[in-house]
Amino acid sequence: MTNRISRRAASCLLAAATVSLAGLATPAMAQNAKEINFGIIATDSSGALKKNWEAFLSDMEKSVGVKIHPFFATDYAGIIEGMRFNKVQVGYFGNKSAMEAVDRSEGEIFAKLIRVDGSEGYNSLLITHKDSPYKSVDDVIKHSKDINFGIGDPNSTSGFLVPSYYVFAKNNLNPKTAFKTIRGANHISNFMAAANKQVDVATFNTEEYEKMEQTQPALVKSIRVIWTSPLIPADPFVWRKDLSADLKTKIKSFMLSYGKGANAAEQKEKILRIPAGGFAASTDDQLIPIRQLALYSAMIKLENDVNMDAAEKSKKINDIKMKLDELGQKLALAK
Repeated sequence: MTNRISRRAASCLLAAATVSLAGLATPAMAQNAKEINFGIIATDSSGALKKNWEAFLSDMEKSVGVKIHPFFATDYAGIIEGMRFNKVQVGYFGNKSAMEAVDRSEGEIFAKLIRVDGSEGYNSLLITHKDSPYKSVDDVIKHSKDINFGIGDPNSTSGFLVPSYYVFAKNNLNPKTAFKTIRGANHISNFMAAANKQVDVATFNTEEYEKMEQTQPALVKSIRVIWTSPLIPADPFVWRKDLSADLKTKIKSFMLSYGKGANAAEQKEKILRIPAGGFAASTDDQLIPIRQLALYSAMIKLENDVNMDAAEKSKKINDIKMKLDELGQKLALAK
């Protein structure tokens, strides 16, 4: 009996040691990475995204000296979780999904996209077919029960978070119950649905609009923009914190110099399909306005909740106000 217990104890200790070593192995593997999975958020089909990004990633592979594998998922959460479990080491995110990656997937922002026109931001849009009767946000709110609405991925900044605050929360509109129907999809699917009158109104953004002007100019002519948001910080690039310092230096140097050297014209042509005009350095501080939006939206929902205990509601609202004050101070210091 004693020997059996001892054997069992030894087995448990061996298993625990194996788990412990496995936990230590992940950073070591990241330090000596010979291959990198580069995650790209699902703004379009994986086939279209691969075509748009392959030339840029091929140049990155040659410059950095490790194999770069594009990593696609059917939704934003797939890239966030991929980074969390070290299946994705570097990725292109929206601000909302980057916030999730930073908060729970060991992510860190190191760069951001520069738009083709040179600006460092973009806008969320509401679009409809040019023949539709809806010409403003007021029209959408007034006739919401008649509208089939296309919204973005829950982790999309421009497709979900920004319109949720500026269009819905500020107008005391609950999108889950306000519309005749509501369906979630990626940006391009929502655009196509609006162009083909499968939805009445949909979320979109100026980055994807520019891309569609290049690839689907006839369909763009069938679309009416009925709302444009305030400027959203440019889409960030995120790497896992445990990526080796050497790889971080090589990746960042490659991206910040891309489109600026002797081959600038050729390189700019390659990233035009993303679409991008270049890249700039950034940090997690670019998420501060996005965090403020998320907190504002949460506070408005609490204020409109008639079923919550008054004392509990007051406490939660005060907690949010404290966080907003902290973020405001941090933003002031970052400028």
